[in-house]
Amino acid sequence: QVQLVESGGGLVQAGGSLRLSCAASGRTFNNYAMGWFRQAPEKEREFVAAISWSGDGTYYGDSVKGQVTISRDNAKNTVYLQMNRLKPEDTAVYYCAAKPAIYGGTYYTRIHEYNYWGQGIQVTVSS
Repeated sequence: QVQLVESGGGLVQAGGSLRLSCAASGRTFNNYAMGWFRQAPEKEREFVAAISWSGDGTYYGDSVKGQVTISRDNAKNTVYLQMNRLKPEDTAVYYCAAKPAIYGGTYYTRIHEYNYWGQGIQVTVSS
């Protein structure tokens, strides 16, 4: 079992930046691929970014490419999502997710592939 807790969300003006953190506890964090998803009101949850457990593999959703960067610190059991040039349409609840992975370079982009989820954190971008 892995517990995930997101932090770093809040209210920011358009054009600003936020860094979300997701702290993991329970199992060996090093063996888990991690992902970030978001869900805006009345919309489906969508993929934002993913990172392999080695950190070598990353992938981004089309709507955020060039705007966000995912990273991880395995020594701190934490994955990060740096978000820049935020827009009102980035307003959503952001979730981190974890999946045990055999290969260090593998990442996952689909909701159903992930085994564990955080409770989510609100990000609101004002215009």
